[in-house]
Amino acid sequence: MTDHVARNASPLRTLAWYERPSARTWRCAPAPAEVRSFHSSLPDYSPTPLTDLPPLAAELGVGRVFVKDESSRLGLPAFKALGASWAVHRTLAERASNGAEPGPVTLVTATDGNHGRAVARTARLLGQRAHVFVPQGVHPRAVAAIAAEQAQVTEVPGPYDEAVRLAARAAAAPDAVLVQDTAWPGYERIPGWIVEGYSTLCAEIDEQLAVAGIAQGPGLVAVPVGVGSLGQAVVTHYRSRPSERAPALLSVEPEAAACVLESLVLGEPVSVTTGETIMAGLNCGTPSSIAWPCLHGGLDAAVAVPDADSARAAADLAALGVSSGPCGAAALAGLRAALTGVDADVRRAALGLDPRSVVVLLSTEGTAANPHSPVDPC
Repeated sequence: MTDHVARNASPLRTLAWYERPSARTWRCAPAPAEVRSFHSSLPDYSPTPLTDLPPLAAELGVGRVFVKDESSRLGLPAFKALGASWAVHRTLAERASNGAEPGPVTLVTATDGNHGRAVARTARLLGQRAHVFVPQGVHPRAVAAIAAEQAQVTEVPGPYDEAVRLAARAAAAPDAVLVQDTAWPGYERIPGWIVEGYSTLCAEIDEQLAVAGIAQGPGLVAVPVGVGSLGQAVVTHYRSRPSERAPALLSVEPEAAACVLESLVLGEPVSVTTGETIMAGLNCGTPSSIAWPCLHGGLDAAVAVPDADSARAAADLAALGVSSGPCGAAALAGLRAALTGVDADVRRAALGLDPRSVVVLLSTEGTAANPHSPVDPC
């Protein structure tokens, strides 16, 4: 079966949509089991909530909608600490096993906010140094939060991809290590560890759905994507299982930075010129090289949404008691876009949704993680 691309006209706008009918048959190896054990050993670890929201299920015409609420993860307001903590653990352990000189190293990264703060927090807790490159457009409060973790912060007068380039150059210094959550040819091992760290989030969902009486798992998972690392983790988790348990997987991006959607449409990874968006953590122009094969093979569908839809979704989640910034609320905005407007019934069928379906939305950050959030109490 062939992939399908649509730009569906509606009274308000055109929907950027991609679907791959064969995605649920694609398979890959699972993440290492020891990741969850590592996170469970951390003193401030606890599973984040999986919140059942019946009003959303009624609105969307499905059986149940759960939101995985990452507004407080290992002391930070986003899921990124899972990847940063595991990758830094592996990096430092490898350096020690290779006989590296004792003493602190500088962990270098580029960020739109959450990943950099997670790396800086991990460095501070482990007695290491951090140097974080921040692209243009990141809110000053997000920059201040990174600096408050005792990190050196360099603000870059350019987009995210330029910040990554400068961070990689800085990491060439002695006793410095690049801990970046995107990969490119020649730099893939540490980003792979970051992706492995995110697998804990998916393992928690399995356990929490089982407690809720849903042993078969979800029928659909909607995940916000930037460079695609979390998307890779989600695809890896659900596509390493028997086919009868495979849910539909939907990626959601800002219209201003839809590099994964554009790459899927073209059938190869491409870079796009990004614009301004309140979904700052998703404002990325190039897919991760290690994420791309998983996204291309295992995503059922991809959609891009405007800022207004994400803002509305964040406000609606807040009204239901879930703190979600614009990036996290993108999952709800994307699913709404898929299930409304012209050809909505066709898209619903492609996703395999019916009135009994169980949907999981990944809300990847709380309002405190994104000062642009329209529901930020500050």
